[in-house]
Amino acid sequence: MSTGDFLNLHPSELKFQFELKKQSTCSFQLTNKTDQYIAFKVKTTNPKKYCVRPNTGVVLPSSVCNVTVTMQAQKEAPLDMQCKDKFLLQAVVAPNGATTKDITADMFNKEENKVVEEFKLRVVYIPANPPSPVPEESEEGSSPRAEHGSQSSAGPDFAIRSGESREKLSKESLSLISKLTDEKMAALKLNQKLQQELELLRKEAVKTRGGYSMLFLMLIGLISFVIGYLIK
Repeated sequence: MSTGDFLNLHPSELKFQFELKKQSTCSFQLTNKTDQYIAFKVKTTNPKKYCVRPNTGVVLPSSVCNVTVTMQAQKEAPLDMQCKDKFLLQAVVAPNGATTKDITADMFNKEENKVVEEFKLRVVYIPANPPSPVPEESEEGSSPRAEHGSQSSAGPDFAIRSGESREKLSKESLSLISKLTDEKMAALKLNQKLQQELELLRKEAVKTRGGYSMLFLMLIGLISFVIGYLIK
């Protein structure tokens, strides 16, 4: 808000929601702080671009007046959405009972012993469709930059987890190798025992019957199959 001897002006900026090929409107409020009639006039550096209603008027004692400013539809956006347009509001004491018809341009001329109050308003553009905020990268390393190996907050954590995974995999591999080795040694021992028993059977068969029976041959074949399966 801007404060003067005659008027309070609110707001002190004209904020237009900017969208190509569409009009935009904003307003400001004048509050008469005195018990006198105050005449005002609004000027702009770009009168073809804006429409001000009312652009002149009288604010009654201790009263409020609203001024509406309409920006015409624009075909292109300014660089960086910055606007150099400005507005100037002038206010002077008017005769009691004055109306808008009584206002003349000479009333705002700066003369000796005459107070002409002035307020400057700048124009601000607000994008109609502002870009969505970019979400912050999480510590889980889900961003594309993290996936391509660039340094981020997820990099060290990912490396630690990878090292832990490799260490866990190495321990599991060693445990599996040790288990398979034990099983192989047990199979070899069983093989040796079966070979010994097979040899004893052969000797007994020769002593008792002088040859091999069909049942004996089948038993030998079965034992040989078991031995071959265990040592694979």
